[in-house]
Amino acid sequence: MSSSQKREKTETTIREMGLHDTMHARIGGWGVKGLSGGQKRRVSVCIEIITRPSLLFLDEPTSGLDSAASYHVMTRIVRLAWHDGRTMVALIQQPSAEVFGLFNTLSLLSTGKIVYFGPATKASKFFALSGFPCPSLRNPSDHFLCTINSDFDKDIEQGPEAKAIKAAAAIDILVKSYKSSTIAKQEGEALTKKGSQASFFTQASVLTRRSFVNMYRDLGYYWLHLGIYIALCVCVGTIFFDIGHSFGSIQARGSMLMFVAAFLTFMAIGGFPSFVEDMKRLNGHYGVGAYVIGITISSTPNLLLISLIPGAIAYYLARLQDGAKHFIYFALVFFVCMMLVESLMMIVASLVPDFLMGIITGAGIQGVMMLNGGFFRHPNDLPKPFWKYPMYYIAFRKHANQGFYKNEFEGLTFPNGLVGGTHHNRREDFNRDMASGDGLLQVGGLGHIFGHGGFI
Repeated sequence: MSSSQKREKTETTIREMGLHDTMHARIGGWGVKGLSGGQKRRVSVCIEIITRPSLLFLDEPTSGLDSAASYHVMTRIVRLAWHDGRTMVALIQQPSAEVFGLFNTLSLLSTGKIVYFGPATKASKFFALSGFPCPSLRNPSDHFLCTINSDFDKDIEQGPEAKAIKAAAAIDILVKSYKSSTIAKQEGEALTKKGSQASFFTQASVLTRRSFVNMYRDLGYYWLHLGIYIALCVCVGTIFFDIGHSFGSIQARGSMLMFVAAFLTFMAIGGFPSFVEDMKRLNGHYGVGAYVIGITISSTPNLLLISLIPGAIAYYLARLQDGAKHFIYFALVFFVCMMLVESLMMIVASLVPDFLMGIITGAGIQGVMMLNGGFFRHPNDLPKPFWKYPMYYIAFRKHANQGFYKNEFEGLTFPNGLVGGTHHNRREDFNRDMASGDGLLQVGGLGHIFGHGGFI
């Protein structure tokens, strides 16, 4: 199908659902009013109808609509069903007489039992033969629902001269009547598979564009996210401002880089709500692989922007290692860490599609990754059965810490604050007056500064 045919098909479906006046309006969400509840319901119906499925389930498609809008929507749905030879199964509460007249098959359930399943035009006769005739000038659907509703302890009148009986007894009578009727013995035709999905490349391309537009418009994901990172990096940069090359700057550099590797990248879990929302919309319209590719590509510009702008603020305020190549390496490690956190949260969203439980699960996993990343506990001191093998090697922050420290300390020299001790003679590049960053990395000097063994 060509692009023009797809566009024409989409616009036709929108017009059929009475949404042509709001075709270019946003759906809406947090901070944006958008469409009304009834219009959003019709958009959901459009999304399902446009693929022309062989069997379509519609859960309360007229919810939030007035009687006139409900009739027009159901008329278009029925027209599509007859035109394309499709089966539509709709759950409707309290339909009007006009809407009820559009159904050719009716299914009535009560307390898990089939009360009636057959032609809608024969339902009134079935109820009358079972002893529950529909009063004149009354909507048949209202009569059926009132008769089989067992939520309230009420009496059901079987006729003008008959005695009233309880709802439970009325339901038993109708169930037995249906089982013994000829309607229950009729069999329908088997469904045939029709239609096809878009190719994987088309799905990934469309999802990438859609996700990029949604993220760009989302005040929380793009702009608030970026603003919070800028504010935090300003705080980090001013706290560690002009960190210098004194012996105490060794600990300050290590602390700052650990904060960036652990806590700043931890904030990437903020994209979890949008992942959960998209997972709910999956519904078989596109594959998981196409969705992952689309969301990854569309989120890359935002993460790259965060790693460059806030990263540059923190890096140059603290006056870390000079040289463009050192900053580029710093920004790339920062970027990759955030990408890994977002990827992890996508996995959590697919397994735990609840917002609160997903955030708790993701935060817990991140905490474990931080704990055994090599900063808080020397790797050789970790219990080997679980925490070192395999958790220490799975924790990606181990590699982030190593990358940050090697990028920062290699090539620097510091006053040797360990003069008079035993550590400064362990490598050639430790002399009595100065200690090099390379030597600190080799002998684990950073670990001794922080009170534990080195891990680089």
